[in-house]
Amino acid sequence: MFRLWAKLFKDNRMLRDTVIENTLADTRTHKVFSALDEICIQFDLGKPMWLDSTIAEFKKHSKARFTQDNFIEQIDFDYLEIQIIEED
Repeated sequence: MFRLWAKLFKDNRMLRDTVIENTLADTRTHKVFSALDEICIQFDLGKPMWLDSTIAEFKKHSKARFTQDNFIEQIDFDYLEIQIIEED
């Protein structure tokens, strides 16, 4: 089982969160991208860009923050944080 937790923050307060589960036999990268697509649909967001700093943070901690720099359109929150909470 693969589970990824996504949280939207503004002014150090969590506005929304969701957990995406994936039981398919796929690579970790595909599971992360698929979960991020589902998060963007649920939160009605454009897909964020993976900057080099975002990729490095995710590789090191299995956690990443997407700020305004990661989005093309204007966002009304401070950041979107994703974190892998379970991995088989």
